[in-house]
Amino acid sequence: MVQKYLSPVRVYKYPFEMVMAAYEKRFPTCPLIPVFLGSEVLSDVTSDDGSSRIVERSCKLSVDAPRLLKKIAGVEYVYFNQKNTLSWRDRSLVIEAHNETFANRVFVFETCSYSVHPDNEDWTCFEQCASLDIKSFFGFESTVEKVAMKQYTANIKRGKEVIEFYLNELMQEGITEIPRWVPPEQRPLNSDPFPFATTAATTSSPSSSSLTWPTPSSQLHLDLSSPGNSSRDAPSFSAGNSEPSTPDGEFGFCFFKGLPTETMTQQKKGKRRVKHLTDKLDADYIERYLGHLTPMQESCLIQLRAWLQETHKGKIPKDEHILRFLRARDFHLEKARDMLCHSLTWRKQFQVDYILETWTPPGCLVEYYAGGWHHHDREGRPLYILRLGQMDTKGLVKAVGEEALLRHVLSINEEGQKRCEENTKIFGRPISSWTCLVDLEGLNMRHLWRPGVKALLRIIEVVEANYPETLGRLLIVRAPRVFPVLWTLVSPFINENTRQKFLVYSGNNYQGSGGLVDYIDQEIIPDFLGGDCLCHVPEGGQIPKSYYQSEEDLDNPDHIRLWADTIYQSAQVFKGAPHEIMIEIVEGSSVITWDFDILKGDVVFNIFHSKRTPRPVKREAPGSAPVINNVQLIDRSWVLGVDYSMVESPLTCREGESIQGSHITRWPGIYILKWKATGHTPTSGPSLSRVDDVLASLHGSAPRCKVMYYTEVLASHDFRGSMSSLESCHSRFSQLSAGTTSSSQSQGSSLISR
Repeated sequence: MVQKYLSPVRVYKYPFEMVMAAYEKRFPTCPLIPVFLGSEVLSDVTSDDGSSRIVERSCKLSVDAPRLLKKIAGVEYVYFNQKNTLSWRDRSLVIEAHNETFANRVFVFETCSYSVHPDNEDWTCFEQCASLDIKSFFGFESTVEKVAMKQYTANIKRGKEVIEFYLNELMQEGITEIPRWVPPEQRPLNSDPFPFATTAATTSSPSSSSLTWPTPSSQLHLDLSSPGNSSRDAPSFSAGNSEPSTPDGEFGFCFFKGLPTETMTQQKKGKRRVKHLTDKLDADYIERYLGHLTPMQESCLIQLRAWLQETHKGKIPKDEHILRFLRARDFHLEKARDMLCHSLTWRKQFQVDYILETWTPPGCLVEYYAGGWHHHDREGRPLYILRLGQMDTKGLVKAVGEEALLRHVLSINEEGQKRCEENTKIFGRPISSWTCLVDLEGLNMRHLWRPGVKALLRIIEVVEANYPETLGRLLIVRAPRVFPVLWTLVSPFINENTRQKFLVYSGNNYQGSGGLVDYIDQEIIPDFLGGDCLCHVPEGGQIPKSYYQSEEDLDNPDHIRLWADTIYQSAQVFKGAPHEIMIEIVEGSSVITWDFDILKGDVVFNIFHSKRTPRPVKREAPGSAPVINNVQLIDRSWVLGVDYSMVESPLTCREGESIQGSHITRWPGIYILKWKATGHTPTSGPSLSRVDDVLASLHGSAPRCKVMYYTEVLASHDFRGSMSSLESCHSRFSQLSAGTTSSSQSQGSSLISR
């Protein structure tokens, strides 16, 4: 089993040279890092001009493990090999470490780097990653992993403090500035050939080889051959992260907000990319806008963010949104990723991102929906008040339909997220959820009308799947005797974590100490609950029957399906019955662009140029009702290479993936886009099926595959720089979703149709 751990970027607001001096000042021993017992230099190579230095050493570490485990393993200490690559020219230090002890049973690898902050050359960034691969360990694999994780979490928190401790020590010694390295050709003629003079070296100590800075107050001795970072440099048998028993875990992972930096191999090849500060996900940002997270939780957030960045280019949700899904799944990375991916597909399919701009509630909802936003609670959470007992739920469903109610609830949730962001800025602390105050006075058996309860359960299902961990607290007041009946019906559809946030008050016990005043300031409590604040939430009431829609309209599936007018179309693909669409190109050098999601099954996507005009033929699934959208254009009698030709290589697309791409046409004529089912049978269906049942009411036998697609034709002069283009005007099949092997099929250039 392999465990990977990533950490956010940690920023030191000091120049690189000062941080390096603090880093080395911790050696040869460091009271703050008792697990590091010493090291032996294996090699030490400095370039002729003094611009770079590579030191390799063996480090001895004490392991904080149960005595029984040490006895079984037969060792008291663990040895790590470490390689430090310092470049004064680039102002960077790269540290790589791996264990030597038990390497055939447990392999720990960690990489760290110190580099100049991309937006401020007087600041320094620390980045790290680590992995732990436990192959076998005398049957104690899980124990070893727990020991490693415990050690990692215990030490990673202290990394920044250790560096800052020694920085303060330097400044107390009068060292506040250290000159940068200067290339030989730029040095004054009479200057020392090395601005960092090599000290008289040869002593018996393995850490005697060192560099010296001339400083105003004293000569600062920088020892590069002592173990790189006793606290982070010293590799330790740490947190299943292969994190060293070091505060920062010094074998680092570079992470730029959502995008991992180059791998160490890429760095060696000199391919490190330049990134802007806004791309960075650093520790200070997390603390300020997302709240306190443990190192393991930070790692989960970064890993999921990185995966999304690689697979959903241009469609990344905000960090607080990703964090909600991780919390909903108790930071189980795979479960959170599946839940989030299904939600992203749902949001795209029904254009939820635009609901606040496009949704205008009917007048009936505005007048009779007894809910609205009302200031905030004591913790700064936005407060939503719902007078459910005063609402005519049956009348609302009859008047506006389930579709409008669902849209309205979604708009409330979207508005809630927006208000959380605003309150985060206002109160200066992370606010990611809101409080809902539900007044049940007036609730009776008429609210248990079956279609109304069914609509409520459907709405709860959609909200639970797509807005997890957005409810901070639910305060239910004036609950009548009929409430337990309603709760029995509704509670099974509510997540356990959400149910624990419910507080129910019956009668008048919401008043006084222990009631609403514990959560809402008295001046904010609504007047109808005995507070001092005038509340403008509609009072609800019975809806006149003249507002009711006809039964025919309510039975229309379009009123159940959310966003029936979506720009995306759905197609069902069966084995032996592909779905094909025709695109007519009037001018050569036009660009065909596409964006599609594989909702179910695996398909092969291709594009052809046809010399003949096809006749659309709709197919039916065997033994089922006619398929709404399954069309075949390529006649069985057509000969490939004669009647039509392939202009792109086939692309295999897996269930759950999202693909965007483009094709530059050479000639006018007919082009055919084709989705064909593969022989692969999915191991599990998407969890969106329940949501589809709620929103689309699909009937009949399930299709083999399902595709949601959008296509557009652009003139060549409109294409360059267009949002439809992923990589300028030359992009081929670009994979945007799901980190599968098929992602490697993405190409950077488009083939011209022949």
